Amino acid sequence: SMAEADRSKPFGPDQIQKILQHLQQPAVFRNMTWDWPVLQWTAEHLSARLGDRLIRFRLARKEQTNGPLFETHCSYAEARLAQFLSWVQNQAGADVGPFAEYRAPEFWAYADYKYIAQLVPDLPSMFEDVRWADFGFEGRDGGESTLWIGSEGANTPCHQDAYGYNLVLQVQGRKRWHLFPPEDTRKLYPTRIPYEESSVFSRVDVLQPDLRRFPAFRGARAHVVTLQPGQVLYVPRHWWHYVESVDPVTVSVNSWIELEEDHGTRVQEAVAKAVVFALKGTTSADNSDRWLNPTEEGVTPHDQNMRYLNLAVGAFQKVRARRRERRPVKRGSGGQPREDHEGPFTVPFGPHLAPVLRPRDAVSAHQTATERLPGSGSGGCADGSLETPEVDHREPGSGTITTNDLLDCLVHPDVLARVAELLVDAHAR
Repeated sequence: SMAEADRSKPFGPDQIQKILQHLQQPAVFRNMTWDWPVLQWTAEHLSARLGDRLIRFRLARKEQTNGPLFETHCSYAEARLAQFLSWVQNQAGADVGPFAEYRAPEFWAYADYKYIAQLVPDLPSMFEDVRWADFGFEGRDGGESTLWIGSEGANTPCHQDAYGYNLVLQVQGRKRWHLFPPEDTRKLYPTRIPYEESSVFSRVDVLQPDLRRFPAFRGARAHVVTLQPGQVLYVPRHWWHYVESVDPVTVSVNSWIELEEDHGTRVQEAVAKAVVFALKGTTSADNSDRWLNPTEEGVTPHDQNMRYLNLAVGAFQKVRARRRERRPVKRGSGGQPREDHEGPFTVPFGPHLAPVLRPRDAVSAHQTATERLPGSGSGGCADGSLETPEVDHREPGSGTITTNDLLDCLVHPDVLARVAELLVDAHAR
């Protein structure tokens, strides 16, 4: 349209790259995606494009439980997108397929982390609807992006991604993000149970924290934002996040941007996997819990995990050698090279770029969290075979030390960083 022809983007690709180098906190880009065809990707539109293709949804009950809701306590259903939509709309007599077992108002469903390339391998033209080139990522489109479709209440437990940083485009509905800086890691009680490659979970239910069991969480400070359609959220490396859908249907598309530091992190991840699998794979009364996330392929044998560790260390050595040959590069907080020769750079916050802030009344944040309406936030999982989800019964300073307690120390992020450092130094080429 003529009106669109007159509109321009607030930032050019090079400018955005520079902003991403200097941002020290999460931020929301506005008015950058108005001409991206992906904004037409409502659940209805996707349903028409995907037709009979089955998508795996994770289901859980909306009412509160004690503790975060991990994926090991969810039900799973393979359904068509059309069945999901009929279920959400609660249409009497409509074909809802496997959703028939779950009463729509009481449960939420989430098709999370679906690689678009795997979802529509036969529709590569759809990839071009996603235009990360506008953010300075030439050639990056839907082929390097993942799709998330949820109903109201759908959420991801609070976690930290090991690799890169994240750009998230909201397409339909709104999602509320609660973000915590990497410095809050100790206050979030990190755990690798359930184990998922490249995800560190928090043992705290961040919306309804049990401050008796997790007293240090009092000092954690959430940065909160409700992402609206068309907006893009920048999640810096290693920021923790809890994400919940706050509209009847939400669709978002994201892309993870790799960073140089990921090579070092890969060594830490390989150590974590070898240690967790070795200890949890040992027959023992306290290893009967569901410790492996359903997203994982299964328990890989120890020798395979050791091969992977060797590859990760080797790859890191190569990168480190290359880095030493180059002149030292100054880096921003996200790990991106920083060019200093243009003088000081100020991030252009304003109508098109908003920092994600801590709620002003940070003190009362915990009160408001517990006063939330019933039925909001994370809930117990809808696994028919498991009426009450296993609760993390571990009490501070009491009782027996379990394998999980031991692992929380052995594969604590601080410990992994030190182990990786020792390994790499011991095997320096």
